[in-house]
Amino acid sequence: MSDWQQISLGDLETPGRRKVAITPQELRASVSDGYPLRSLGEVMHLDIQRTPMKPATTYRLAGVLNAGKGVVAKGELDGGDTEYAAMNVLRADQVVMRKLTAWEGPITVVPPEFDGFVVSNEFPTFTLGPELMPDWMRHVCGSPRLWAEMKNRVSGTVQRRKRLNPEQLLQIQLPIPPREVQAHIVEILDAVDDQIAALDKEDEALDRVSMAVAEDMLADEPIVALGTMLNDIRGGKSPQANSRPPGANELGVLKVSAVTPLAFLPEESKSLLPGTFMPEAALVRPGDVLITRANTPLRVGAVARVPADVRDGLYLADKTLRLVPSSELDPDFLVVAMALKSARTHLTSSATGTSASMVNVSQGRIRETPIPLPDLSRQSEVASAVLSIRANTYAVRAEATRLRKARSGLLAGLLDQSITIDI
Repeated sequence: MSDWQQISLGDLETPGRRKVAITPQELRASVSDGYPLRSLGEVMHLDIQRTPMKPATTYRLAGVLNAGKGVVAKGELDGGDTEYAAMNVLRADQVVMRKLTAWEGPITVVPPEFDGFVVSNEFPTFTLGPELMPDWMRHVCGSPRLWAEMKNRVSGTVQRRKRLNPEQLLQIQLPIPPREVQAHIVEILDAVDDQIAALDKEDEALDRVSMAVAEDMLADEPIVALGTMLNDIRGGKSPQANSRPPGANELGVLKVSAVTPLAFLPEESKSLLPGTFMPEAALVRPGDVLITRANTPLRVGAVARVPADVRDGLYLADKTLRLVPSSELDPDFLVVAMALKSARTHLTSSATGTSASMVNVSQGRIRETPIPLPDLSRQSEVASAVLSIRANTYAVRAEATRLRKARSGLLAGLLDQSITIDI
């Protein structure tokens, strides 16, 4: 007997959940300004294959990234080391989603290299009908329009535990162009994605070059603890804030993502609720050197300097600290020194926390960070050499960001036919 077991949508119904009634009129294709709107249930169907978890058998485990960013390998597991009696099997060109926190857009098309991987029961899979090209659906899974539709249908009372069930996904209506149009859309979007990928590689190469230059120029310099060169470390405050960025005349608080190694991103901020008080000491000022004390394991302890043209009205959150260097430490050099491999290794290895997605580094450990310390003239020379290379990195990164924004609008326009293509 085969280990595979076919499951229908009805098999997933539980006594405590009422089936959703959909009228024939709702299932009929309606017409928007673009292509006919059709429910996903008309063009794909739930199709789950299960395999039992057998001891002494190795299974390749996968997960699904948010915002339609794809499938990720999560290592291997022995069938005897999991509480699951059986798991779902991924098949190439199927759609897979995560029911939990579906409002974050964890949905994608399974690429060929993940065929045969397993996922928990939290990840239902769907087989596409002949009217849908897998590559077209892959791009649709990266569409904010789909994520918004998913968010509108999640159920549950606790935000982080809200789920989207398979039948709720299949109710979503989207514009479905003919296959020949889908093929052209895929060709256009793939070309844009190739350009974005090329820019990302150039960004990474410039980043490696800049740090290689720094490491070479500082190889023979004496090492000191950062704390001996600081006058102070000052923290911010985390108030209640909206999830959206602040408008031109609104006050805002930095997110941890506002500080990356050598680059400050003021757009990574949230607008404060009206009437919120923030202390003057937490105000972000031109020339500040900032460090994240909490972030993901790879990003914690990132250091950047605030540019002279920073907008007014941004404040430090409690997860972002201001480093105040002494007169013997050039602020730009401090940013470069904190991006060196030795400093990054110290900070990431010092981070603590119970969550794999958010760790903390203490002020004490920040002060213990080893940095090279040449004289001020050499500090300025090193900073100038590294930051001149980084200026090219910022330009490349800005172009990639512009293309990503344009791509999002391009997909929306191609779907609603506000952008037309010749076939």
